Order: sequence, then C-alpha cells, then structure tokens
Amino acid sequence: MQSSLSLRQMSVPKGLGYLTIMAPRNLLYMRSNFLFGSRCWMIRFSAEILFKSVSFRLFGMKCDHADSEPLENEELLNNLLTMGVDVDMARKRQPGVFNRTGTNEQNLKTFLLSKGASKEVIASIISRYPRAMTRTPESLSNRWDLWRRIVTSDLEIVAILERSPESFFRSSNNLNLEKNMEFLYSVGLTRKCLCRLLTNAPRTFSNSLDLNKQMVEFLQGVSLSLGHNDPTGFVKKIIFKNPFILIQSTKRVKTNIEFLQSAFNLNNEQVLVLICGPGAKILDLSNDCMRRNYTNIKERLFSLGCTAEEIRKFVLSCPDVIFLGQKKFSDKIDCLIEEKISISQIIENPQILDSSISTLKSRIKELVNAGYNLSTSNISLLSWSQKRYNAKLKKLNTGQNVVLGN
Repeated sequence: MQSSLSLRQMSVPKGLGYLTIMAPRNLLYMRSNFLFGSRCWMIRFSAEILFKSVSFRLFGMKCDHADSEPLENEELLNNLLTMGVDVDMARKRQPGVFNRTGTNEQNLKTFLLSKGASKEVIASIISRYPRAMTRTPESLSNRWDLWRRIVTSDLEIVAILERSPESFFRSSNNLNLEKNMEFLYSVGLTRKCLCRLLTNAPRTFSNSLDLNKQMVEFLQGVSLSLGHNDPTGFVKKIIFKNPFILIQSTKRVKTNIEFLQSAFNLNNEQVLVLICGPGAKILDLSNDCMRRNYTNIKERLFSLGCTAEEIRKFVLSCPDVIFLGQKKFSDKIDCLIEEKISISQIIENPQILDSSISTLKSRIKELVNAGYNLSTSNISLLSWSQKRYNAKLKKLNTGQNVVLGN
C-alpha cells in the first residue's frame, strides 16, 4: 500500500540566507520538476514509513533575497529618539551605524555635555554625522586634547562641531593627527592657520604624514623654480589662501600652474603673485574643468565684442570666474545685459559675477526703484556685503524721499 504526500510551498522568512529541509532517509523515490520552476515536490512514501519513526538528516539550499537587510539595533534607536536625534536624517547619511551592536551614544552625550555642548547641539551633531557614536571615550578625550593645542577653548571646539561635525569625528587616528600637527607647525604654519585647516579642510589631518610632506615639498620646489627666495613663506601664503591645497594631488596643482602660465602668457613673478593671491583657489579645479570653463568664457565674451586683452585682464583680475560653468556664466551675463548694464561695465567689475542670479536680480530691482541709474553709475555695489549694501540702499531711499518731499 502506498500513499502520496505533497509538500506545500514554503515561505522563507525575510533575511534567511538558507532554507533547511528535513528529508526522510527511507524515501522511496522523489519526482521533482524543481529545477524547471515547479512550485511543489511530489513525494511518495511506503505505508511503513507513515507509521514508523523516521530518522532525518539535514540538507541546505541557498536562498538569495535581494531585499534581505541586517536588523537595526533597537536599543540604539530608542536611545536616539530619547536624545532628540533626527533618526531619519541620520539613517540616510550613514545607515551602517544603525546595524552595529556596540555604539557609544550615551558616552558621547556625557562627554560633549562636559565640554559645554547643549543637548540640542549634541542631537544635531549625531543627526548629521552618526558615526560620531562609534568613537570611544578614550579616543574622544585624546582627540579633544590635541584640538586644544590649536583651538583656544572648549566652547570654540563645540561651535566648530556644531557647524561641521565631520571635521572632528571623520577620523579616529589620533596618532596621525598628532604627527601632522607637529609637521605643519615645523614648516612655519601658525596656530591660526592650523585652526583654519581644522575647520575648513579637516581631511588635511586625515592624510598620511607622507602625503602632506609630498605636497609641502612640491610647493617649496615650485617656489624655487619660479625664483621665490623664501619657500617657507610661499607655502604659508598659499595654504592660508587655499586651505584645501593639501588635499589635492601634486599632479593636479602642477598641471594647473603650467596652464595658467601658458594661457595668460605670465612670467615667473606674475605666476607667483597670482597663485599666492586671487588665483590660489582655482588650483583645486581639475585641469579639464579649468580649460573648458576658460574656453567658454572666451567664446562668450568674444561674441559680445571683447578683445583678447580685455578677456585676459578680466579673468586675471577675478580668477574665481573660472569656477563658473558655461550655463551659469552665460546666465549671469544675460541677466546683467537685460538690465541695461554694458559688457564694458561687467569687464571692469568682474567680481559682481560672484553673486547669485537671484541676488543680482533683487538688488537691481531695489536700486532701480531707489532711482539709481545702473547704466551710468558704478555697479560694484551689486557684489557688496549685505550690510554695506543695505546701508547704501537706505541712503539712496532717504535721498529720493527728500527730493520727492521738496
């Protein structure tokens, strides 16, 4: 006597990597279309098997699930919600932290409170840089002490962390930080300059010591090759003007310096003035981007009747325009021309292109309403600081009201 038994389709729990099936050793035979996509197996047993105890063995079958995800640490989630952390923001920024079983959120909170940070600031720091919770109390304390060699007070460090938590928590290699600090001090950088690097370019201190040495030695070599007699002073100037220079490659910086010298026909002294001053920042650009943007600027200004010499002076007086891509540069030029500002005025005041299009439009409208004639007057106030601009606008409005009153 024989009877048949069908195994129903089995559902696999989410996240299960292998499906384990109990198979009877006394199986007479199995007919399966499993490899061809059938949803069940037809298995036939003898009657004896149905009434006698059956011994089993295990075999495993790999089940890959695209949607399988590691489980989040529930205790961590509860702690963060209690602390006021924006969990959704934190999860988007560094999701892997939420799968860790060992985090130090409570120790981090206690440590930062002891340094003068408020609960709101701590919640903001973790929301924007959740990896901060992985740092041990000992590592935090050592790193803080190193920072205090540069930054004058605990509250100043807290303010930096509030603006940019990555600058402090990005690396936990305190030995590397200490070596880089000692090296940068040794090449003449001041405490103020190092503080600027910590705030604006913290990756400088995550670099290996060898990488920072290579860039400093390269810059000293550039200084000597261009006839500068103070390599240390040159390095200090260029790093102060461009704190990101130490996280660039020497190849990129070298190629950009060579391009600037050839494109603008500069002698050694002119190159030094440019890269130690207004042109320091554009050394960060990729060489392809620099060439492309400069070509776009030339083509657009040529189309508006500018000469090659006018374009040269325009770019050298405000090298930051090379950061502007083709569309953004053209849109700003068009915005100004539509408001009856001539191209000659723009050439003489290239710094106005530093302002956003929305700022340009709103200021032009306010100035016109105040009776200011942009086509015949100085347009440099379009790029003034907000405080200085507001004072000028108030003065213009007051003068217009007096005239109307008379």
